[in-house]
Amino acid sequence: MSQTEVSTETEASAPVANGYRPRPRSRRRWPAVVTVLLLLSAGAATVVVLRPWEKDAEQAAYQNKTAFALADVTKGDISATSLQNGKLGYAGSYKVVNNADGKLTDAPSAGQVIKSGKPIYRVDGKPVIFMTGSYLPAYRALNWGLKGADVQQLNAALVALKYATKSQIDPDSDYFGKQTYWAVWRFQKAVKLEKTGSVPLGQVVFLPAKELRITSVAATVGAGVTPGATVLEASSTERQATLKLNASQQSQVKVGDKVTVTMPTGKSTPGVVSAVGKIASTVGDKTTVDVFIKLSKPKETGALDKTPVQIAIVSDVSKDVLSVPVSALLALAGGGYAVEVVDAAGAHTLVRVETGLIDDGAGRVEVSGDGLAEGQKVAVPAS
Repeated sequence: MSQTEVSTETEASAPVANGYRPRPRSRRRWPAVVTVLLLLSAGAATVVVLRPWEKDAEQAAYQNKTAFALADVTKGDISATSLQNGKLGYAGSYKVVNNADGKLTDAPSAGQVIKSGKPIYRVDGKPVIFMTGSYLPAYRALNWGLKGADVQQLNAALVALKYATKSQIDPDSDYFGKQTYWAVWRFQKAVKLEKTGSVPLGQVVFLPAKELRITSVAATVGAGVTPGATVLEASSTERQATLKLNASQQSQVKVGDKVTVTMPTGKSTPGVVSAVGKIASTVGDKTTVDVFIKLSKPKETGALDKTPVQIAIVSDVSKDVLSVPVSALLALAGGGYAVEVVDAAGAHTLVRVETGLIDDGAGRVEVSGDGLAEGQKVAVPAS
């Protein structure tokens, strides 16, 4: 955008400038843009059009004593982008519920990572092992002859941990048979537990993650722990961005929308919307839904938890269209919008426009109008 500042003074007429947000044609509209346009329009050059679209509309009078700059009318692709505040952290939130009875003799510290198949804490000196499973918690001892979903997640974990091959145990099998018995025996030997071939209640904790990142320790080492008590809280080690979206915008964001996450350092990384909440929550006068974002390059985001980030969500794209800065739009007294085209000789002409997609991030809006063309200059407030 050209930053040449110009000041004009022509015949006066009553100023009218309303900071309305443009209404995209059958496009998604983002309330976040309203504030931007209210501020920018208020600072724009004052324009009045008493009967703007009559025969001599292009000769409408201006009262413009405000310095302004010139910006280009460009042609290309424009995205409907919404800027939101969010947080960068880790996916999943789990409570580790104890099923052993005794004293807590060892516990991990916050931030520590525990892999599937490894001890997560100890009761009376005996390790309690974390295994990848479903959301079904251990609720009974597992031994030869039993069937059920809890047996199936044990079989799957034993195969994943290489205590059995798929030819020995079908990971989808819900039956505790001979091969499960011997796989449990090998597992118990490896982690230095009594080799019984059966899994007593309290020996294994199943959670739906390959690794756990400890977020807090709820019990005190040396204190007694009882079955049913929460010992630890954890997340997965998968990096994830989240945001609380205004509930009125829920339908405007969908799974698969492309996202750019910008960190406090200014570095950006791509991602996609992985889930949009269906249940709204209200705090004060704000009603929001949770939006979850899967990061395409999680290693670029470091390891900090609950880091504030800016999230740009791309929900629509228009190809090969004209666009101008949002601040170039002038609200007309009779409704609608115009831009102030400035030619090479310095003459000013109002061109009524229809608006389309708005890119919050770039601060540009899709426009179309008779006589508007790529390469023209339009007036915008001077910075």
